[in-house]
Amino acid sequence: MSSIRRVRIPALAAVALLSAGALTACAGQDSGGSDGRLRVSMAFPPAQAMSPYGDDAVTLSRLSVIEGLTRLDASGVAKPALAASWKPSDGDRSWTFTLRKARFQDGTRVTPEAVVRSLEHAAKASPQPRVLSDAGKLTARAVGSGKVRVTSSEPDALLPQRLANPSLAVLSGAAYTKSGKVKVAGHATGPFTLTKLDGTSSATLDRNDRYWGGRAKAPGVDVTFSANGTTRANALRSGETDIAEYVPVSQASVLDERQLREVPTARTNSLYMNTRKGVFKDPSLRAAARKAIDSKALIKSVYEGHADEPEGLFGPGVKWAADKRQPVEGRAEPASKAEVKKTKTITLATYTNRPELPEAVTALQQQFEKAGFTVKQVVRDYARMEADALAGKYDIFVQARNTLLDTGDPVSYLESDFTCKGSFNMSQLCDEDVDRAVADAAGTESTGKRQQAEMKAEAEVLRTDAVVPLLHERFIQGVADGVEGVSLDPMERTLVTADTRRG
Repeated sequence: MSSIRRVRIPALAAVALLSAGALTACAGQDSGGSDGRLRVSMAFPPAQAMSPYGDDAVTLSRLSVIEGLTRLDASGVAKPALAASWKPSDGDRSWTFTLRKARFQDGTRVTPEAVVRSLEHAAKASPQPRVLSDAGKLTARAVGSGKVRVTSSEPDALLPQRLANPSLAVLSGAAYTKSGKVKVAGHATGPFTLTKLDGTSSATLDRNDRYWGGRAKAPGVDVTFSANGTTRANALRSGETDIAEYVPVSQASVLDERQLREVPTARTNSLYMNTRKGVFKDPSLRAAARKAIDSKALIKSVYEGHADEPEGLFGPGVKWAADKRQPVEGRAEPASKAEVKKTKTITLATYTNRPELPEAVTALQQQFEKAGFTVKQVVRDYARMEADALAGKYDIFVQARNTLLDTGDPVSYLESDFTCKGSFNMSQLCDEDVDRAVADAAGTESTGKRQQAEMKAEAEVLRTDAVVPLLHERFIQGVADGVEGVSLDPMERTLVTADTRRG
């Protein structure tokens, strides 16, 4: 864990902060009560009413509500969850999973039929979960007592990792309604049960006393959602929350250093340019935009040093990448400043949920304008932007992307974000050489050889300038004194676990 750099603040501001802290901390010290319930402030309000088939699935995973057949460890290796073991057959096309004895939160048993039903519903979901839409077609069937066989239409060495994705959580039959909506509340298997969701403002979780892994150490979790990072940090400082997710770097200097946990991640903040239409359909203009970027200035001014300079799509959080990186060749020559000045106004968009991104966009606007571009900013909550970004309504979209989120292996990220049929292709990229390189990586069984192929695919993607890595993010989690067992997961799938508790 890296140390948090303290930043000097003006004396008057320091006095004001200390005074406010003294007033609120006294009240905050006892505000949690004595029942041991955890209070968590999270950055991303539910976008789909806690549907398991979108980004809300990650929130449910981070709160230990849902589980799949497998889980990923910190290195991205598949480990047992609802499946106690598994083995491949038919050239990695089929995998047979042996289930452990477990019950859903509504008391019904986890059976092979329940697993099959959950995977079938996920496959039919619209939009389909990214982890499935960029893989071969999956089918599942019960094959005897306590066993499920999952088969892919194509060989898939990553299938056990794929089944750890939060969107492939196993739910009881009562979760699936005639209207087509999926009700996670009370029908999952995790150590905490979602009992109440108040729109996009809060959620209540209670301990699942039936949990196969043993009772959670906290009796429940009270969650508030706030896209405002300062609000989350203030809640931690005042004693109103036990865990503040994603503390902004601007707040790190005014929090107690003991409450800060800086975590290296697989997250890369990148600039995605619309290659299908508009100004950046021209590769030379994309190259000019890339040339205009000063990442060192962004890291120093916006991230206060809490980030790493871009090495490619995969930074320090993907530890094997540096030794296998390949040179980027064949990029277009940048357009001249005179040519840039002839272009129309470009839309530079990002979202508010990660507070550094709007600041980064402001800095980027200055860099682009210095290079001759005319820039208009669009900044809103992520839930209001994703559909437009995927539809190609912005010239540039700046986002923080976890490159290992879907399967713990970068190949699924490469498939979803940069191939012609990719379901999360913000750049609208469709390049034959990129598709071929990604397909080669996806079809490589050996881990070492697949990683080498993935780095070749990285070089092909970077050649297009459809995406320009800005920096490799570290994130800061805020944890109150006396709170133990918080999961500092580089892949961001876990936060509150059965072991998380207040002292």
